[in-house]
Amino acid sequence: MNTPGRVVIATRESPLALWQAEHVRQILIQRHPGTQVELLGMTTRGEQILDRTLSKVGGKGLFIKELEVALLERRAQLAVHSLKDVPMDLPDGFELAAVLEREDPRDALVSPKFATLAELPQGATVGTSSLRRRAQILARRPDLRAEPIRGNVETRIDKLSAGTYDGIVLALAGLKRLGVTPPHVLPLDVDEFVPAVGQGVLAIEAREADREVLEVLSRLDDTRSRSEALAERAFLRRLGADCHTPVAGHARTDGHALTLTGVVTSLDGATMMRGSAAGSGSEAEGLGRAVADELLAKGARTLLDARGNG
Repeated sequence: MNTPGRVVIATRESPLALWQAEHVRQILIQRHPGTQVELLGMTTRGEQILDRTLSKVGGKGLFIKELEVALLERRAQLAVHSLKDVPMDLPDGFELAAVLEREDPRDALVSPKFATLAELPQGATVGTSSLRRRAQILARRPDLRAEPIRGNVETRIDKLSAGTYDGIVLALAGLKRLGVTPPHVLPLDVDEFVPAVGQGVLAIEAREADREVLEVLSRLDDTRSRSEALAERAFLRRLGADCHTPVAGHARTDGHALTLTGVVTSLDGATMMRGSAAGSGSEAEGLGRAVADELLAKGARTLLDARGNG
């Protein structure tokens, strides 16, 4: 197999995004010692706009548009993303060339004083960057105040330490990858607090026409994570959902069996619809569509059409 002599990875410049890109860089160097691998750091609109929620300014796709421009202009050969930030439909000419082994997909509650959601006092403020987390928090504790929080992992923890929030909820994978160990980190069980579609998964995007790069990247693909991602993304695509709606979807593999749980929640957490399906990894996308159809049959369209405003 031929390997490119030089590969440039487009990446956001947040600490977590740089960790992820460096992780891929090291894998490529280890497997292809003669290849020169460089990082092209970029600031995206998603990182520039910090005073409004993502649902108000265009969604999570804001985190990858500039990286795709770099690919299109051939300033980079590949881009590394958190899969949960990748829209369901990529622009023409691009594909997800590799889905890497999944890190811990759970959300986590971080609080300097309170070890669990149940311990938070009535009216406590919990910071969260997503409508999904907000809705699931309120479903369990409608008395809490779920307030928006933006910025990278360290910025959010600094805001927590400053007393702006009583607790924050964020992805456990980010804490693990960065080696951040704040006090009182409580992982939230995936059955009780269902993660976002693609949470914990790194994906590599490349141009469809760049066959040499695609061949190299195909060797990095993790079959298990790919099946889980296909199921979760098929579920979200069938619903036609986006960042304006509290939707969660999590697939897990046990041997040859793949199980998908999907959840659609009202913005205030008062209504939660849940569905599930199980089959083999080869049926991943069909399972995703089946769970979406189950929820739509239960009336989830009403919740999906109630667009969020914050």
